[in-house]
Amino acid sequence: TECILEPLSLPERPLCVAPVESSPYVPCIFCEECYLLAEQNQLLKHMIIEHKLVIADVKLVADFKRYILYWKRRFAEQPITDFCSVIRTNSQAPLEEQDNYFLLCDVLPEDRLLREQLQQKRLREILEQQQQERYDTSFHSMCMFCDQEFTGNRSVLLNHMAREHAFNIGLPDNIVNCNEFLSVLQEKLDKLQCLYCEKVFRDKNTLKDHMRKKQHRRINAKNKEYDKFYIINYLEFGKSWEEVQSEDDRELLDNLEEDWSDWEEHPVCAVCLFCEQQENTTEKLYLHMQVGFVLNIHSFNTLELPGLNFYQQVKLVNFIRREIHHCRCYNCKEKFQSKGELITHMEETKHITFLPAKSTWDQPQ
Repeated sequence: TECILEPLSLPERPLCVAPVESSPYVPCIFCEECYLLAEQNQLLKHMIIEHKLVIADVKLVADFKRYILYWKRRFAEQPITDFCSVIRTNSQAPLEEQDNYFLLCDVLPEDRLLREQLQQKRLREILEQQQQERYDTSFHSMCMFCDQEFTGNRSVLLNHMAREHAFNIGLPDNIVNCNEFLSVLQEKLDKLQCLYCEKVFRDKNTLKDHMRKKQHRRINAKNKEYDKFYIINYLEFGKSWEEVQSEDDRELLDNLEEDWSDWEEHPVCAVCLFCEQQENTTEKLYLHMQVGFVLNIHSFNTLELPGLNFYQQVKLVNFIRREIHHCRCYNCKEKFQSKGELITHMEETKHITFLPAKSTWDQPQ
Protein backbone atom coordinates (compact mmCIF):
# COMPACT_ATOMS: atom_id res chain seq x y z
CA THR A 1 0.00 0.00 0.00
CA GLU A 2 1.11 3.48 -0.73
CA CYS A 3 1.81 5.72 2.25
CA ILE A 4 1.01 9.37 2.19
CA LEU A 5 3.79 11.19 3.97
CA GLU A 6 3.04 14.62 5.30
CA PRO A 7 5.31 16.74 7.48
CA LEU A 8 4.10 17.05 11.04
CA SER A 9 4.13 20.61 12.32
CA LEU A 10 3.33 21.65 15.88
CA PRO A 11 2.98 25.27 16.96
CA GLU A 12 5.74 26.31 19.31
CA ARG A 13 3.20 27.74 21.70
CA PRO A 14 -0.59 28.18 21.66
CA LEU A 15 -2.23 31.20 20.14
CA CYS A 16 -4.66 33.19 22.27
CA VAL A 17 -7.95 33.33 20.44
CA ALA A 18 -9.66 35.34 23.18
CA PRO A 19 -7.38 36.51 25.98
CA VAL A 20 -9.31 36.19 29.25
CA GLU A 21 -8.34 36.32 32.91
CA SER A 22 -9.33 32.68 33.46
CA SER A 23 -6.82 31.42 30.87
CA PRO A 24 -3.48 30.08 32.20
CA TYR A 25 -1.71 32.00 29.44
CA VAL A 26 -0.71 35.65 29.16
CA PRO A 27 -0.92 37.14 25.65
CA CYS A 28 1.50 39.48 23.96
CA ILE A 29 0.13 43.03 23.92
CA PHE A 30 0.54 43.28 20.13
CA CYS A 31 0.21 39.83 18.57
CA GLU A 32 -1.32 36.39 19.20
CA GLU A 33 1.73 34.89 20.93
CA CYS A 34 0.92 33.49 24.38
CA TYR A 35 3.09 32.46 27.31
CA LEU A 36 2.39 30.76 30.60
CA LEU A 37 2.35 33.16 33.54
CA ALA A 38 5.50 31.49 34.87
CA GLU A 39 7.20 32.41 31.56
CA GLN A 40 6.75 36.13 32.19
CA ASN A 41 10.37 36.92 31.32
CA GLN A 42 10.02 35.15 27.97
CA LEU A 43 7.00 37.27 27.13
CA LEU A 44 8.83 40.47 28.08
CA LYS A 45 11.80 39.40 25.95
CA HIS A 46 9.47 38.71 23.02
CA MET A 47 7.85 42.15 23.28
CA ILE A 48 11.23 43.89 23.43
CA ILE A 49 12.72 42.02 20.46
CA GLU A 50 9.67 41.78 18.22
CA HIS A 51 7.71 44.90 19.14
CA LYS A 52 10.31 47.22 20.72
CA LEU A 53 8.21 47.65 23.88
CA VAL A 54 9.89 48.06 27.29
CA ILE A 55 7.78 48.00 30.49
CA ALA A 56 9.45 49.87 33.35
CA ASP A 57 9.57 48.37 36.89
CA VAL A 58 7.53 45.39 35.78
CA LYS A 59 8.56 43.38 38.86
CA LEU A 60 6.53 45.83 40.97
CA VAL A 61 3.30 45.33 39.01
CA ALA A 62 0.90 43.63 41.43
CA ASP A 63 -1.00 41.60 38.82
CA PHE A 64 1.05 41.10 35.67
CA LYS A 65 -1.68 39.30 33.72
CA ARG A 66 -4.40 41.89 34.33
CA TYR A 67 -1.87 44.62 33.54
CA ILE A 68 -1.03 43.06 30.16
CA LEU A 69 -4.70 42.43 29.27
CA TYR A 70 -5.55 46.05 30.06
CA TRP A 71 -2.85 47.46 27.80
CA LYS A 72 -3.62 44.97 25.03
CA ARG A 73 -7.13 46.41 24.93
CA ARG A 74 -5.95 50.03 25.10
CA PHE A 75 -3.30 49.62 22.38
CA ALA A 76 -6.00 48.19 20.13
CA GLU A 77 -8.00 51.39 20.62
CA GLN A 78 -5.27 54.02 20.23
CA PRO A 79 -1.74 54.28 18.78
CA ILE A 80 1.14 53.25 21.04
CA THR A 81 2.63 56.76 20.81
CA ASP A 82 -0.40 58.09 22.73
CA PHE A 83 0.85 56.21 25.79
CA CYS A 84 4.57 55.50 25.49
CA SER A 85 7.72 57.58 25.43
CA VAL A 86 9.84 56.95 22.35
CA ILE A 87 13.50 56.08 22.92
CA ARG A 88 15.73 56.29 19.85
CA THR A 89 18.86 54.14 19.84
CA ASN A 90 21.97 54.70 17.70
CA SER A 91 20.82 58.27 17.15
CA GLN A 92 24.20 59.22 15.62
CA ALA A 93 24.08 56.34 13.11
CA PRO A 94 22.50 56.45 9.64
CA LEU A 95 18.68 56.47 9.70
CA GLU A 96 18.37 52.84 8.57
CA GLU A 97 20.48 51.70 11.54
CA GLN A 98 18.43 53.57 14.13
CA ASP A 99 15.73 51.91 16.23
CA ASN A 100 12.76 53.33 18.10
CA TYR A 101 11.84 51.64 21.39
CA PHE A 102 8.65 52.42 23.32
CA LEU A 103 8.73 52.85 27.12
CA LEU A 104 5.57 52.15 29.11
CA CYS A 105 5.93 53.41 32.68
CA ASP A 106 4.01 54.96 35.56
CA VAL A 107 4.99 58.48 34.54
CA LEU A 108 1.86 58.12 32.40
CA PRO A 109 -1.07 58.91 34.78
CA GLU A 110 -3.20 56.13 33.29
CA ASP A 111 -0.46 53.56 33.87
CA ARG A 112 0.15 54.74 37.44
CA LEU A 113 -3.58 54.62 38.22
CA LEU A 114 -3.77 51.08 36.82
CA ARG A 115 -0.80 49.94 38.91
CA GLU A 116 -2.28 51.49 42.05
CA GLN A 117 -5.67 49.87 41.45
CA LEU A 118 -4.05 46.46 40.89
CA GLN A 119 -2.02 46.95 44.08
CA GLN A 120 -5.13 47.83 46.12
CA LYS A 121 -7.05 44.87 44.71
CA ARG A 122 -4.23 42.48 45.54
CA LEU A 123 -3.87 43.97 49.04
CA ARG A 124 -7.59 43.43 49.73
CA GLU A 125 -7.37 39.82 48.53
CA ILE A 126 -4.24 39.13 50.58
CA LEU A 127 -5.68 40.67 53.76
CA GLU A 128 -8.85 38.60 53.35
CA GLN A 129 -6.72 35.48 52.89
CA GLN A 130 -4.62 36.31 55.94
CA GLN A 131 -7.71 37.02 58.04
CA GLN A 132 -9.09 33.62 57.07
CA GLU A 133 -5.81 31.91 58.02
CA ARG A 134 -5.67 33.73 61.37
CA TYR A 135 -8.84 32.02 62.57
CA ASP A 136 -8.65 28.78 60.60
CA THR A 137 -8.80 25.74 62.89
CA SER A 138 -8.59 23.11 60.15
CA PHE A 139 -4.81 23.41 59.75
CA HIS A 140 -2.93 20.09 59.75
CA SER A 141 0.78 19.54 59.21
CA MET A 142 3.86 17.70 60.43
CA CYS A 143 6.85 19.49 61.87
CA MET A 144 9.68 19.70 59.33
CA PHE A 145 12.30 18.79 61.94
CA CYS A 146 10.64 16.12 64.09
CA ASP A 147 7.80 13.61 63.95
CA GLN A 148 5.32 15.74 65.88
CA GLU A 149 1.97 16.36 64.20
CA PHE A 150 -0.03 19.57 64.61
CA THR A 151 -3.69 20.33 64.06
CA GLY A 152 -5.77 23.39 64.79
CA ASN A 153 -4.19 26.74 64.02
CA ARG A 154 -1.01 27.36 62.00
CA SER A 155 0.51 29.35 64.87
CA VAL A 156 0.87 26.16 66.94
CA LEU A 157 3.30 24.64 64.42
CA LEU A 158 5.20 27.89 63.71
CA ASN A 159 5.66 28.58 67.41
CA HIS A 160 6.78 24.98 68.00
CA MET A 161 9.46 25.18 65.28
CA ALA A 162 10.69 28.53 66.63
CA ARG A 163 10.78 27.34 70.25
CA GLU A 164 11.96 23.74 69.89
CA HIS A 165 14.08 23.88 66.72
CA ALA A 166 15.22 27.53 66.61
CA PHE A 167 13.65 27.83 63.16
CA ASN A 168 11.81 31.14 63.00
CA ILE A 169 10.26 32.33 59.75
CA GLY A 170 8.40 35.17 61.45
CA LEU A 171 5.29 35.84 63.46
CA PRO A 172 2.23 33.90 62.22
CA ASP A 173 0.30 37.15 61.73
CA ASN A 174 3.01 38.42 59.34
CA ILE A 175 2.64 35.39 57.06
CA VAL A 176 0.08 34.66 54.35
CA ASN A 177 -0.50 31.54 52.24
CA CYS A 178 1.13 29.59 55.04
CA ASN A 179 0.37 26.12 53.65
CA GLU A 180 2.08 26.93 50.36
CA PHE A 181 5.03 28.45 52.25
CA LEU A 182 5.52 25.32 54.35
CA SER A 183 5.23 23.14 51.24
CA VAL A 184 7.98 25.13 49.49
CA LEU A 185 10.27 24.74 52.51
CA GLN A 186 9.49 21.03 52.93
CA GLU A 187 10.20 20.41 49.25
CA LYS A 188 13.65 21.95 49.63
CA LEU A 189 14.39 19.78 52.67
CA ASP A 190 13.18 16.69 50.78
CA LYS A 191 15.73 17.56 48.09
CA LEU A 192 18.38 17.73 50.85
CA GLN A 193 18.76 21.44 50.19
CA CYS A 194 19.78 23.97 52.85
CA LEU A 195 17.01 26.50 53.42
CA TYR A 196 19.45 29.40 53.73
CA CYS A 197 22.35 28.89 51.29
CA GLU A 198 20.42 26.34 49.16
CA LYS A 199 23.42 24.06 48.84
CA VAL A 200 22.46 20.40 48.21
CA PHE A 201 23.89 17.64 50.42
CA ARG A 202 24.34 13.89 49.99
CA ASP A 203 22.19 12.78 52.93
CA LYS A 204 19.85 14.09 55.62
CA ASN A 205 22.33 13.90 58.52
CA THR A 206 24.93 15.94 56.64
CA LEU A 207 22.28 18.55 55.84
CA LYS A 208 21.20 18.71 59.50
CA ASP A 209 24.79 19.13 60.72
CA HIS A 210 25.44 21.83 58.14
CA MET A 211 22.33 23.86 59.06
CA ARG A 212 23.14 23.53 62.77
CA LYS A 213 26.85 24.36 62.61
CA LYS A 214 26.52 27.18 60.07
CA GLN A 215 23.42 28.56 61.81
CA HIS A 216 21.51 28.13 58.57
CA ARG A 217 18.31 27.02 60.27
CA ARG A 218 16.54 30.02 58.77
CA ILE A 219 15.53 31.31 55.37
CA ASN A 220 17.43 33.77 53.21
CA ALA A 221 15.59 37.12 53.33
CA LYS A 222 17.18 38.06 49.98
CA ASN A 223 15.46 35.16 48.24
CA LYS A 224 12.60 36.77 46.29
CA GLU A 225 10.81 33.43 46.15
CA TYR A 226 9.64 34.01 49.74
CA ASP A 227 8.37 37.57 49.26
CA LYS A 228 4.85 36.43 48.36
CA PHE A 229 4.42 34.86 51.80
CA TYR A 230 4.93 38.04 53.85
CA ILE A 231 2.28 40.74 54.29
CA ILE A 232 4.85 43.56 54.26
CA ASN A 233 5.50 42.97 50.55
CA TYR A 234 1.90 43.87 49.69
CA LEU A 235 1.48 47.01 51.78
CA GLU A 236 2.83 49.88 49.69
CA PHE A 237 2.54 50.51 45.98
CA GLY A 238 5.77 50.06 44.04
CA LYS A 239 7.95 49.20 47.06
CA SER A 240 9.71 46.07 48.24
CA TRP A 241 9.97 45.11 51.92
CA GLU A 242 13.56 46.41 51.96
CA GLU A 243 12.44 49.85 50.78
CA VAL A 244 9.58 49.93 53.30
CA GLN A 245 11.94 49.04 56.16
CA SER A 246 14.56 51.52 54.95
CA GLU A 247 11.94 54.29 54.88
CA ASP A 248 10.87 53.39 58.41
CA ASP A 249 14.49 53.78 59.58
CA ARG A 250 14.87 57.11 57.81
CA GLU A 251 11.66 58.38 59.38
CA LEU A 252 12.99 57.46 62.83
CA LEU A 253 16.23 59.36 62.13
CA ASP A 254 14.32 62.38 60.80
CA ASN A 255 12.19 62.53 63.95
CA LEU A 256 15.06 62.39 66.45
CA GLU A 257 14.79 66.12 67.12
CA GLU A 258 11.09 65.99 68.06
CA ASP A 259 10.23 66.65 71.69
CA TRP A 260 9.14 63.37 73.29
CA SER A 261 9.49 64.63 76.89
CA ASP A 262 5.77 64.08 77.53
CA TRP A 263 6.00 60.40 76.56
CA GLU A 264 5.64 58.03 79.49
CA GLU A 265 6.28 54.36 78.90
CA HIS A 266 4.33 51.77 80.87
CA PRO A 267 5.14 48.05 80.62
CA VAL A 268 1.63 46.65 80.04
CA CYS A 269 -1.26 49.05 79.59
CA ALA A 270 -3.96 50.29 77.27
CA VAL A 271 -4.25 54.07 76.90
CA CYS A 272 -7.39 56.07 76.17
CA LEU A 273 -7.53 57.64 72.71
CA PHE A 274 -8.21 61.11 74.09
CA CYS A 275 -6.83 61.40 77.61
CA GLU A 276 -4.06 59.91 79.75
CA GLN A 277 -6.29 57.31 81.42
CA GLN A 278 -4.54 53.92 81.44
CA GLU A 279 -5.86 50.47 82.23
CA ASN A 280 -4.16 47.09 82.39
CA THR A 281 -6.76 45.48 80.09
CA THR A 282 -8.56 46.68 76.99
CA GLU A 283 -11.89 45.67 78.58
CA LYS A 284 -11.40 48.20 81.41
CA LEU A 285 -10.39 50.83 78.87
CA TYR A 286 -13.52 50.19 76.81
CA LEU A 287 -15.54 50.62 80.00
CA HIS A 288 -13.77 53.93 80.72
CA MET A 289 -14.53 55.22 77.22
CA GLN A 290 -18.14 54.06 77.38
CA VAL A 291 -18.58 55.80 80.74
CA GLY A 292 -16.90 58.84 79.21
CA PHE A 293 -19.44 58.71 76.40
CA VAL A 294 -22.36 58.60 78.83
CA LEU A 295 -20.95 61.40 81.02
CA ASN A 296 -19.99 63.45 77.94
CA ILE A 297 -16.31 63.35 78.95
CA HIS A 298 -15.18 62.30 75.49
CA SER A 299 -18.49 61.96 73.62
CA PHE A 300 -17.05 59.09 71.64
CA ASN A 301 -18.22 55.46 71.74
CA THR A 302 -15.33 53.24 70.65
CA LEU A 303 -17.50 50.15 70.32
CA GLU A 304 -19.77 51.65 67.64
CA LEU A 305 -17.72 50.98 64.51
CA PRO A 306 -20.36 49.66 62.09
CA GLY A 307 -19.24 47.79 58.99
CA LEU A 308 -15.51 47.89 59.77
CA ASN A 309 -13.45 44.73 59.54
CA PHE A 310 -10.50 43.97 61.83
CA TYR A 311 -7.88 45.76 59.68
CA GLN A 312 -10.07 48.83 59.17
CA GLN A 313 -10.55 49.11 62.95
CA VAL A 314 -6.77 48.92 63.43
CA LYS A 315 -6.20 51.58 60.78
CA LEU A 316 -8.87 53.87 62.26
CA VAL A 317 -7.50 53.62 65.82
CA ASN A 318 -3.91 54.17 64.60
CA PHE A 319 -5.02 57.18 62.56
CA ILE A 320 -6.83 58.76 65.54
CA ARG A 321 -3.83 58.13 67.83
CA ARG A 322 -1.46 59.74 65.33
CA GLU A 323 -3.65 62.83 64.85
CA ILE A 324 -4.17 63.27 68.61
CA HIS A 325 -0.43 62.84 69.22
CA HIS A 326 0.26 65.63 66.70
CA CYS A 327 -2.43 67.79 68.39
CA ARG A 328 -4.46 67.86 65.17
CA CYS A 329 -8.24 67.52 64.89
CA TYR A 330 -8.92 64.42 62.84
CA ASN A 331 -12.02 65.97 61.24
CA CYS A 332 -11.17 69.60 60.40
CA LYS A 333 -7.34 69.18 60.47
CA GLU A 334 -6.85 72.28 62.66
CA LYS A 335 -3.61 72.05 64.70
CA PHE A 336 -3.22 73.13 68.34
CA GLN A 337 -0.40 73.84 70.77
CA SER A 338 -1.42 71.19 73.29
CA LYS A 339 -3.56 68.09 73.56
CA GLY A 340 -5.81 69.87 76.09
CA GLU A 341 -6.60 72.66 73.62
CA LEU A 342 -7.30 70.07 70.93
CA ILE A 343 -9.75 68.07 73.06
CA THR A 344 -11.53 71.29 74.15
CA HIS A 345 -11.89 72.29 70.48
CA MET A 346 -13.18 68.85 69.44
CA GLU A 347 -15.75 68.75 72.26
CA GLU A 348 -16.97 72.33 71.62
CA THR A 349 -17.31 71.78 67.87
CA LYS A 350 -18.66 68.23 68.37
CA HIS A 351 -15.89 66.99 66.02
CA ILE A 352 -15.21 64.25 68.55
CA THR A 353 -18.69 62.77 68.13
CA PHE A 354 -18.32 61.40 64.58
CA LEU A 355 -15.72 59.37 62.76
CA PRO A 356 -13.28 60.99 60.33
CA ALA A 357 -13.85 60.54 56.59
CA LYS A 358 -12.91 57.02 55.49
CA SER A 359 -10.62 58.35 52.74
CA THR A 360 -8.37 59.97 55.38
CA TRP A 361 -7.65 56.82 57.41
CA ASP A 362 -8.31 53.78 55.20
CA GLN A 363 -4.73 53.79 53.87
CA PRO A 364 -2.00 51.08 53.97
CA GLN A 365 0.34 53.24 56.08
